[in-house]
Amino acid sequence: MKLSVIIPVYNVEKYVAKCLDSVLDQGLDENEYEIIVVNDGTPDGSMEIVGKYAKKHKHIHVINKENGGLSSARNCGIDHAKGKYIYFIDSDDYLVSNSLNVLVDTCERHNLNVLTFLCTTFSTLPSDDIAFEGDSFLNDKMLSPVVSGEDYVAYYAYRNEACLYITNREYLNSIGHKFPIGRFLEDAAFTLETFLKAERIAHLKIDAYRYRITPGSILTKKEPTHYLKLIRDMLNAAFIFDPIVKRLEGKSANSDCILRIKSKQQSIVFFSMIRMLSSTMSIEEVKLSLEKMKSIKAYPLDSFLGKDYNRINYKILVPIFNNQQFFYLLFRLVNPILKLKNRFSERKTFFSK
Repeated sequence: MKLSVIIPVYNVEKYVAKCLDSVLDQGLDENEYEIIVVNDGTPDGSMEIVGKYAKKHKHIHVINKENGGLSSARNCGIDHAKGKYIYFIDSDDYLVSNSLNVLVDTCERHNLNVLTFLCTTFSTLPSDDIAFEGDSFLNDKMLSPVVSGEDYVAYYAYRNEACLYITNREYLNSIGHKFPIGRFLEDAAFTLETFLKAERIAHLKIDAYRYRITPGSILTKKEPTHYLKLIRDMLNAAFIFDPIVKRLEGKSANSDCILRIKSKQQSIVFFSMIRMLSSTMSIEEVKLSLEKMKSIKAYPLDSFLGKDYNRINYKILVPIFNNQQFFYLLFRLVNPILKLKNRFSERKTFFSK
């Protein structure tokens, strides 16, 4: 079997049919791949929809489990996967027609551990999707050089999302890597370690994925308890990067690779500081959090700005954020206002459902 597609399902009854339709339209025979739908204890009607698809398509396998979060569902899918390659797709997103066929074929022809690709983010349905047509559509210029994981991280502006690459299952099992359970931003450390340990990784310049922005998603939801957990999990993700950086520094790894990882790490701190300003976090916890980031050299933000993060608003905010006492003063001044704004925004979202 060529491929295992893993789809965690939780509260996606509006979108899961579109996701499954796209995965079924990938130019692969049913005996060439399996679709593993992991029911993460969803309370809505998602599984009724999935069940209808499973009756029609024998290669759709449903696994039911208690709710444990996205990481838990993905890890469950890994444990049940039988394909040569593994691919994770979020159940509120979808794929362009025939893209998996092209991606798997590219992995096979170049003996890749990991293959990354492009995506388009949307909040309304795009109307310009183009089906890929295999070799007649591709040319050699669309595939990057095949490099080691360290060189890939050094020279390519990679993204964290696990839905934007395919991985060889044997390779993934050999490194023994799983998604961290109970945390948001679970992709960040998983993706970095998966890339770094790869001997053969490449990027294919095809826009194969459609990434949906939905109100109330992990990154957009502003309910106070959720928002606070998101900030804490972001800071935890930054902490997880520390031993990775130290390991690479200890073996004199590619300096550009280390610099990019530090930039990624500090980007997490930067965006968590922005969220702090409108959160219910106390000033005492803000201070403690920044001190913890200082202890691992993730703050001040001296490695954040660069080729990956160079917007003018970043350049304006970084000097302000790097002045620790001024940031505390800023927090005291704007937090009551922004916190109230967040509360009204969340209430408006609730009543519009």
